[in-house]
Amino acid sequence: MKSPLNQFLTTLAICAATLLWPDIVCAAPVKERPNILLVIADDWGWGHAGVLGDRGIKTPNFDRLAKEGALFRNAYCAAPTCSASRASLLTGQMFYRLGEAANLHGPLDAKYPVYPDLLESAGYAVGMVGKGWAPGNFKAGGRTRNPAGPMAKDFKTFLESVPADQPFCFWFGSLNPHRPFDQKSLAGTVDPKSVTVPAFLPDTPEVRADLVEYYAEVQAFDREIGSLLKVLEQSGRLENTLIVVTSDNGMPFPRAKCNIYDSGTRMPTAIRWGAHVKPGQVVDDFVSLTDLAPTFLAAAGQPVPAEMSGKSLLPLIESNAPGQDFVVTGRERHGGSDYPCRAIRTTGYLYIRNYHPADSPAAADSGPALAFLAEHKADPAMEKYWKAFGELRPAEELYDNSKDPDQMHNVAEDPAYASIKKDLSRKLDEYLAATGDPRGTGKGEVFDSYPIRGTKAPAP
Repeated sequence: MKSPLNQFLTTLAICAATLLWPDIVCAAPVKERPNILLVIADDWGWGHAGVLGDRGIKTPNFDRLAKEGALFRNAYCAAPTCSASRASLLTGQMFYRLGEAANLHGPLDAKYPVYPDLLESAGYAVGMVGKGWAPGNFKAGGRTRNPAGPMAKDFKTFLESVPADQPFCFWFGSLNPHRPFDQKSLAGTVDPKSVTVPAFLPDTPEVRADLVEYYAEVQAFDREIGSLLKVLEQSGRLENTLIVVTSDNGMPFPRAKCNIYDSGTRMPTAIRWGAHVKPGQVVDDFVSLTDLAPTFLAAAGQPVPAEMSGKSLLPLIESNAPGQDFVVTGRERHGGSDYPCRAIRTTGYLYIRNYHPADSPAAADSGPALAFLAEHKADPAMEKYWKAFGELRPAEELYDNSKDPDQMHNVAEDPAYASIKKDLSRKLDEYLAATGDPRGTGKGEVFDSYPIRGTKAPAP
């Protein structure tokens, strides 16, 4: 990379040349291109970090990044299901614009550009470890490697292979806290009394014990963040590395992952980038993980493809420019569960449109909490929890976040909310039409026509 002196001299020479050749435009000095590190958890839900107020969990490394950079309190995945969420993040596009990739295990066609490939073409060294775009067969989409990049042995080895004057783009895909939980290695690391049981789950010893293991795996993910930061610091590349830590969807519990309530779509997210991001920022504007691809490209000085529906976050984090006051999420097929829906989230409300209300919405990873609910669904004390997860849902749902932050009481049919529901429905329609959602134009059957893939495939 050029030194500041060399950059100045180069710019001075170009400007001097304009005296002889006026057609040459005198450009400002080119910024040093940042390294880019994405650290993505697998099924880490909103609120489960010390900096987010959870006193029962220890996440010192995520907390550090949030304090040394920007903490996003309204970051949402595009879809609360692994491969669709990751496809949207990589392409910068809403999942419903990606054909079969909208469904879990559906291939991500090579015709959709992904930011690692674009940055590699611009001279970046690219690599990944762990879970990249998954689950799914990337070769079925006409690709020769995982869309997240070529597999490396580990981050340290990858970094040692990158010349000092070459920027890098690296994807670290953790397997934590995806089920099955590693009970043996995590036993005793979290006090059962310290965990917070969400309102949509019963506070029983069985559920609390399941949450203990989830908390422990989140803490294991945080230790992975710490290891990555140590490698960056030792290499001297920390300050010019744009680091994003986030997750692909909510925690693997009933009514969280696979569901488009906040418990399934709202993601813990922090960005650190040395002097470019003022430390201690708290961003309350709504952002989507589809915004990350255009952010990385813009930071690298690369053009953002017109097909990317996401927007760069650089104006938000570098100059506090106003952001968006809503975000749209949704889902298509998850395994064998067909329950397409779309949602719009604003500060005050969550409006959900269910396209197949007659079908069962129940979709969740198996585990002790789900087993307990299934075994006790006839128990009057447990009935409301099972209904919140497994009962058929109406065509429309509306939740008043100011009164019902846990989004448990549907007010869609309450006359007092009629005008609010109408306004949110219209706003959702406009967004879906503008971004080309087949569901929004009456052609949603295309998602149902895709073959069911990989329903018996093991977790990565």
